[in-house]
Formats: sequence, structure tokens, C-alpha cells
Amino acid sequence: MAQDLTQTPDTGLSATEVLARRARGLGNDARETGGRSYGQVVVENTFTFTNNIMFLLGLGLVIVGRPLDALVSVLVVGTNVVVGVVQEVRAKRTLDRISLLTRPTASAIRDGQATTVNPHELVVGDLVQVNAGDQFVLDGKLTLGRLQADESLLTGESDLVRKGPGDEVYSGSFCATGSGRYVVEHVGAQSLANRITQGAKAFRRVLTPLQRSVNSVIRLALVLVIYMELLLLLTAVVHVATPGETIAQASVLAGLIPNGLFVSIAVAYALGAVRLVRFGALVQQANAVESLSRVDVLCTDKTGTLTANRLAMCELVPIGTDEDGLKLSLSTFVASTTERNKTAEAIAAQLPGEAGEVTREVAFSSARKWSGATMGDGTSYVLGAPQLLAPAVATQHRDGWPGIEQQVNERASRGLRVLLLLSSDDPGAISGDDDDARLAPSFAPLGLVVLEDELRPGVGAILERFRQAGVRVKIISGDDPDTVVALARQAGLAGDLPQISGTELDDLDDAAVGAAAQRNIIFGRITPTQKERLVAALRAGGAYVAMIGDGVNDVLSLKKSNLAIAMASGSQASRGVADIVLTEDSFAALAPAVEEGQRIVNGMFDIIGLFLARIATMGLVIVSSLVVGIFPIALRNASAITLLSVGIPAALLALWAQPGKIQHESMTRLVVRFVLPAALLSSAAALAVFYGSIWLSVAAGPASATNALQDAAVAAAIPAAQSSLTAFLVFIGLGLIVYVEPPTSWLAVIQPLSSDRRPTILAIVLGLAFVAMTLFEPLGGLFALTPLGVSQWALVTVGFIAWFVVIRQVWHWRLMERFVGA
Repeated sequence: MAQDLTQTPDTGLSATEVLARRARGLGNDARETGGRSYGQVVVENTFTFTNNIMFLLGLGLVIVGRPLDALVSVLVVGTNVVVGVVQEVRAKRTLDRISLLTRPTASAIRDGQATTVNPHELVVGDLVQVNAGDQFVLDGKLTLGRLQADESLLTGESDLVRKGPGDEVYSGSFCATGSGRYVVEHVGAQSLANRITQGAKAFRRVLTPLQRSVNSVIRLALVLVIYMELLLLLTAVVHVATPGETIAQASVLAGLIPNGLFVSIAVAYALGAVRLVRFGALVQQANAVESLSRVDVLCTDKTGTLTANRLAMCELVPIGTDEDGLKLSLSTFVASTTERNKTAEAIAAQLPGEAGEVTREVAFSSARKWSGATMGDGTSYVLGAPQLLAPAVATQHRDGWPGIEQQVNERASRGLRVLLLLSSDDPGAISGDDDDARLAPSFAPLGLVVLEDELRPGVGAILERFRQAGVRVKIISGDDPDTVVALARQAGLAGDLPQISGTELDDLDDAAVGAAAQRNIIFGRITPTQKERLVAALRAGGAYVAMIGDGVNDVLSLKKSNLAIAMASGSQASRGVADIVLTEDSFAALAPAVEEGQRIVNGMFDIIGLFLARIATMGLVIVSSLVVGIFPIALRNASAITLLSVGIPAALLALWAQPGKIQHESMTRLVVRFVLPAALLSSAAALAVFYGSIWLSVAAGPASATNALQDAAVAAAIPAAQSSLTAFLVFIGLGLIVYVEPPTSWLAVIQPLSSDRRPTILAIVLGLAFVAMTLFEPLGGLFALTPLGVSQWALVTVGFIAWFVVIRQVWHWRLMERFVGA
């Protein structure tokens, strides 16, 4: 490979050489994948822990001659699998197409021309150009230029690393300042980023907070189910139950493990990510959807958010020369330097000039807020923030500084961006290396360069949506605080806008910085390190912080935030560390995105509540009945309960969930507030219906029957009692859909009819469908439902009405919460 490198000319490889090297196996075959493959989606949705148990038990039922039981059980499982796979595949296809917009690219020099290519098109020996903000997509060696690399994603160290010709550069790092060219040395699996990626596959997937809570619930349910399975086994031994009966009852218990909640969460996240694409937000990390719902502080720069990320030079203010002299010096400086940021482009568009010889150049740095160059004739120019360049002004020019400050402040108060151009005849006026460049106090002010930002349309309405969503906006900018305040007011931010500058933050300790971060809204003249410190201070104060950034200078604060958001047109560095990328470069996408995150989490908590209430209710009913020695629910009965009370409703409630501030603070609060009252009352009422149905059947027989005849009558009454219990459990499961948000008044009972009618209509439709199922014998037989008599329907109806009234009062009076002291 070393031989190949020596053959790379300054004009790069030719198209023929690229093809030849690819044919020799020197191409970069490692491509970015769009997350899980389609095969993985199918496998992970199908072969879950609970599903595997159900498949094995179904096989056992077939072996012992109960294929219909096995078929119905597996069909219910299969329905959930199909719904999950279809929804997740559709989401994956959409996200894979959109994510192509944010994948890194490379500027390869081929046949003397810079060509933008995808990383997989590169070959060993390719010459690649990098500028500030670009990602090193492959390992190589720098051949031209000087730059500082951010290797924090590889090493964890935030300090920038200087690179010069001959130094190694690594994939996964970024060019922070400067520019250069490097020759590709390692491709495919040999590059450092791909080696790290391969190693990362050995680690488990990190779960979101909601997934961790669900995981705990599933483990608890698993322990309880195992305990009940042991009780069932002992009961089967004592009563000499048949193998088919025992396997069917074991299947009912296994179905209580809510493993489908993981699928529900994954699908909800995927569907949420697809919805966010419509708003212009691409989700790169699954937990970003959940994080959106928790954001209460949004930190953002002025550029790209309040403004459209476009600059125009609107005025030149000569100070130490006339206007023509200022134009000549400014145009020469901009044309001669290699850096092309938006400021330089705006000046060059108005003042095209001829490039001169440059003996020393210092690229713009967000930390020092200026850029400079020493020309071949010994003249040094510096362009940057007036406040930070004040120490470089020579003594003989200090008398005029108050007037300069007055002009700067007057324009900054109107929301304009003001830069100062200095010059010095001293060839050594700019000293030190690029990391620590210093200015001698020998400069003379030439004039002010005034630029204006274009405000984004409708930005005021967007900020108001954030306020309504309970999100506080903090504007952190490198510009003058007065400029930022003026623009914020133009954008529609009303009221008091307290501000602070970076120079004031320097003198504060961590506690004072935390207080300043909470108190102020506008932060001006902030360096990248200060921005990171502010984000850390907000998080330490208990805020859930989202950070929007578009440049390399934002990477530190992006990584420090709870939720990192980048602009699609920003640097590859910012996009690489972001959880969400704004594909249309507008933070307007975030207002509906926050609401979408709230909607998803609210919906998932409702679904979790329904799952837990069903599990707890059925578990209590089964355990209580096993004491008597009767298993209360047939396998196919349980399939009907699962399908109608949580299977179909869970999928639709996830789609119908409403945005709004999250009310459920923890899983414990959900259990105490909703699940325990529902489970205790529902199981008690269900047992009354089950044994009441048996009593009605036995009481209808002869009063003087022998014990043997009574036992036979009880056994004969069990199928009808199981069907009565199934009907009751289906109805209360549907009632919980209406009651999924416990009411605080009787008016709240009918609230769904006056706001979102769909859950209530769904409950009514599914209830009618179940009644029709019991009346249509072939369909009822599929779920082992015995036709019920008038007395049994009356028992189910009265029990449901009583339950509906009593549980409403228990929630209204918060009896369970008071009892446990919550």
C-alpha cells in the first residue's frame, strides 16, 4: 500500500486508476447500513421470549391432540407479529430513504478536480480534501495543509489535535479548524471507524428509560408467572389432570408475560420517527423520540434558528482610512485567505478582490472570534469581534476607541452583526502557533464591516409553540448580546430578555454559572467551551436540555446535552453526533416534534396501563380460583380476551394518542394510580361473576342431589362460567379503554365523547363484536365460547355496571393513593 501512496499525484487519481484499484480489491466496500435489516425486523418481532414459549406450548397441544387450541393461540400471537412487522418495515423503508440526505460525503480530488463522492466510492490512494467541519471518512495521511482534528469520538479527549503533512488522520474524527488534503491508506474493515463499529456489536443495545421500566415490569411478571406455573403443576399432580389440559393452562399463564410491550414501544418509536420526517426532522437515535417528550429547555444559536443562516454585507464604516482604502484592504484580505465561511462569502460577494501572497494565515476560531493573515509585503490584517480585538489596538489609536464602541453598539442594537478590520505594518504582529495565536498591540483600526441576518419567516409563531409546550428557549450565540436581543425581539420574543456575555461568565464559578444559565435567556460572545459549560449547568439544575448546532464549534455542547440536534446543511461533525437532524434546516420542525414525542410517551403509558391491568386482573383471578381447584379461563377464552381487550386497542391507542405535557411521572405512580385499583376491583368482580354463574347453573338443578351429582353439575357448569367470565373480562377491558385516564368527576366519564371519540367508539364496536361472536356459534366455538343464558347475561351486565360505577368512585376519591400514602 505504501507503493500505491507514492503514486498519488497532486492532481489525485484518474478515473482509470480508480477502477483499476477497485478491481484489485482496494475499494472501500464498507457501506453505511440503515439500522436493522428486514430479516432482523422479522426475526426480532417473531421470536420473542414469550412467543417462543407460546410456540413450544402450541406444539405440545398439537402432540396431545388439541390442534384447534394451538391454532387459535398461535393465530393471536401471529396477528400481533404481523402488525408489528408491517408497521416497522414501513417505517424502516421511509427512514432509510430519508437518511441518505445526512450521510457523510467526501471531496475526492480526481483528474485535478474536486468531486463529491460517497465514502464507499473511495479507493486506497485517493486524495481527499477536508475543510473545517468535514469528517475524515477513512484513515489516511495528511499531505497538504495544517489543521486541528477533533478525535473526541474516538479517544474521548475533547482537546483538538494539531495535524501537519505526514501526520495520520483517522476515520470518525473531524476537521475542526484549518484545511488540508490526505491520502487514503485504509479502507473497508481496516479503517478505524469500521473496526470500532465491529467491536461495538458485541455490546448490548442501550435501552431508553421507558424500555428500562417495561423491562422491569416484564421481569416481575415473569417471576410471578413462573410461581403460578409451579402452583399449576402441583394442582395438576394432585388432581391428576390430563397433559392437554395442563399444557393449555400453562399457555394461558405464559400469555400473561407482556413481552409484546417491547414491540409496541419499537413500533411507536418507528412510527413517530416517520411522522417527524414530515415535519423535517430525521431521527438518528431511537431514544430521541422519547427524549423529545421530556425536553423543557431548548438551547440554540441565533444563526440557523432565528435567522435563515444567510448573511449580506449592508454597510462599511471607514475609521482609519477612506471608503476606497477600506474596500481594497478588506477585499484583498478575503480573497487571499483560504477560509470560506459565510462571513467571507458575504463579503466576497459584495467586494471581489485579487488574491495576494500570504506568509501566515490564522483561520477563524470560535474561541478567539477572529481570523488573520500576514501578507507578502509584511502587512497583517485581522477581522473579528470588536470587543475581543480591543487589546490589539495600538496605544496611539486608543483615543478613538469610545467612538468605535458607540458605533458598534448602535448597530448591534438594531440586530446587525458588526466586525472590525485591523491592520499592522509589523510582520510579527501575529505570533504564536495556530493553537495559541496572539496579537501584538500594534494594530490600527481600518473600519467596521456591518452584516445583516435574514430572519426566518414565522419564527415568532414557532417560539410561541415552544412556550405553550412548556419549553424554555435559551439563545446562545457567538455574536454581540445586544445584536442577539434585537434579533430576538424582531423574531417575536416579548417581555424581559435578560442577557449575559461570555466575558462575564469567565469570572464565575460553577454555582454562579448555573444560576446565570437559569436566569438569562440571551447569551452572547460565547465560546464553544462556555457553551458546553452552560449546557452542563442547565442539566445539573435538573433541566432536560436539547441543543441545536450546525458547526464544529457546537460539537462539545451537542455531546453534553440530553438531546443533540443538528442542521442538515451544517458540518458533518455536528450531524455525526446528533440524535436528530433537521433536514430542512429549520427549527420549526422541533415544535411539532416535541408534541409528537409527548404524544408517543403519553400513548405508551396508556398502553402499558392496559397491559398491566389485564395481567394483574387475570393473575389474581387464576391464583384465587386455583385455591378452589378450578382453572377459570380456557386457552381459547384467553386468546379472545387478549385480542379484544389489549391486542387491537393497543395498536390503535398508539396511533390516537394526544400530545400534551406528560402526566405519568413514573411507572410506580402509574401502578398505584391506575393499575392496582383496576386489578383489585376487576378481579373481585370477575370472581363473583365466575362463581355466580356456577351457582346459577347448580341452583337450577334438583335440591336433593347427591354429592356426586353436585360435583358433576359443577363440572358441567364450568364451560358456561368460563364464557361468562370471558365476557366480563372483555367488557371491563374495553371499559378501561374509556377509563384509561382515570376521571376526577362524573363529567370526565363522558369526556372522550366530547374530545376524541375514537377510543370510546372503539370500545363500543369491539363490545358489540364480542356479543355477535357469542351469538354466531361457529365463531364463538373457535374461541371456545358457550352460548349464555338470560340469567348469565344479566349477571355479566349487572357486574359490569357495578364495576363501572365503583371503580370510577375509587379513582375519583384516590383511595388507593391515599392508602399507600402516595
